[in-house]
Amino acid sequence: MPLSRRVALATAGGLAAAAGLAACSDGAPAAQPTAGSTPAPAGTPAPGQPAPGRGQVTIVGHRGASGYRPEHTASAYSLAARMGADAVDVDLCMTRDGRLVARHEPEIGGTTDVGRRPEFANRRRTVVIDGTSYDGWFTTDFTLAELKTLRAVERIPATRPHNTLYDGRDPLLTFDEVLDLLDGLSRELGRRVGVLPEVKHSTWHASVGLPVEPALVEVLRRRGLAEDPQVIVQSFEVANLRALKGQIACPLLQLVDSAGKAPADFVAAGDRRTFDDLVTATGLQEVATYATWLGPSKERVVAPSGVPTTLAGDARAAGLRTMPYTFRNENEFLPPPLQRTAPGAPKSTYGDAFGEYAQYRALGIEGLFSDNPDTAIAAWN
Repeated sequence: MPLSRRVALATAGGLAAAAGLAACSDGAPAAQPTAGSTPAPAGTPAPGQPAPGRGQVTIVGHRGASGYRPEHTASAYSLAARMGADAVDVDLCMTRDGRLVARHEPEIGGTTDVGRRPEFANRRRTVVIDGTSYDGWFTTDFTLAELKTLRAVERIPATRPHNTLYDGRDPLLTFDEVLDLLDGLSRELGRRVGVLPEVKHSTWHASVGLPVEPALVEVLRRRGLAEDPQVIVQSFEVANLRALKGQIACPLLQLVDSAGKAPADFVAAGDRRTFDDLVTATGLQEVATYATWLGPSKERVVAPSGVPTTLAGDARAAGLRTMPYTFRNENEFLPPPLQRTAPGAPKSTYGDAFGEYAQYRALGIEGLFSDNPDTAIAAWN
């Protein structure tokens, strides 16, 4: 029988979720944020050095615990940490006045209540970002003060209707505020909670005069994190990671999109290579000259048919650790053999997520991004 999200909370993964839910305060973190960085408690594992007993895998809360709360909110990040995630993933976009905010994309019509704010109705427009046309509202058209008047909402409400309960409760966060939150959570939990900031649409942001990288480097240097092994900087583009290699000493993670797509900086420069070229033997060796991690879409590691590829082993041979994305419990995000369908089943129905994790565990992957970090942890414990 297929499991709905509510029923699945009573499963092994869900028991961990229930514990996290009980501990989580949705209005604000329990620990007070501080203005600077905070050293990790002694003996705390870094990303790449997960908690004892889990095996060698780093579990990253993708945009927080976004399977249970609207993404990129204090509620989502806090819940991920309290569920036991080693780190959280933070997408970074720029405001009109040059501040870094945690949003999945510059377009915020689907992740905030901006569409219901008449005072911002005239900000709606169509923008082409990396070859794709978006109609909506964009962080680069707002000051931070204006964005602070908005509230986060669930991005995929048809799939995660339970998350809509939390619509309107959380403000948008700056990168500094996320780091303050993680400092407080690290103290509260007695272990370091790492962070994986992602530079979103590097070439596009630079084209509108609001490059992400200088602001990111400034924050990391100011907070004493520019050489921190528990901060892993990620991007789907290549040139910016190569440049960052000379500016910070944090580990870098090269994200790799699905077959046939190309890094935006390659396209802008007239380079005909695609992401497929990055995962050849030669490409992986090149990536290893600047990155520590490879972050491929998960179908590059295990094909939708369930047959593993050689990528995890190839990356390891090149000296790279592999952190595929994104693991989610709902049917629509699982390969067909692991989906649990029934007539009339809601979109929120869970499939065999544990079966999927088992495939990747057998391949010895070193990390993963999950919307449901409690389920990932249960799969490895």
